[in-house]
Amino acid sequence: MTPPRPNGPALRRMKSAARLYAVQALFQMEQSGQPLDTVRQEFETYRFGEKIDGDEMAEGHTGLFRHLLERALTCQARIDQMTDRALVDKWPINRIDPTLRALFRAAGAELTGGTTPPKVVITEFVEVARAFFPEARTPKFVNAVLDHMARESGPEL
Repeated sequence: MTPPRPNGPALRRMKSAARLYAVQALFQMEQSGQPLDTVRQEFETYRFGEKIDGDEMAEGHTGLFRHLLERALTCQARIDQMTDRALVDKWPINRIDPTLRALFRAAGAELTGGTTPPKVVITEFVEVARAFFPEARTPKFVNAVLDHMARESGPEL
């Protein structure tokens, strides 16, 4: 018997977790040089819904997680160019914090290749920024950059 498919709030939590995991996975891939398949398998096997140091990790939405990783890698040049255009001239994407770079790549993947409304994508990834930078001004910065990227990638917000 197949388990019931999540809907409503449970599905939203799984998608939010998938976005956070995608940022972590992209960061890990860049820092370690590990390939996509290795990192994807590690996350899906050892992080989604697992207990780590007594904390239970959220169950991630596997389909969204995989989509964000694959699209971020296949469209990285386009996403990085969009991010560069949204950043101040003196701060190209290769000079920003690697966590933010991973966040912009994951968000760019969803903005350019997803069906989620841009406002939802922006809100979700601003929350991811808050998870990594809770006491910084970073979430406002992320909001501004993603707003610019959303306007460039689609006809409307």
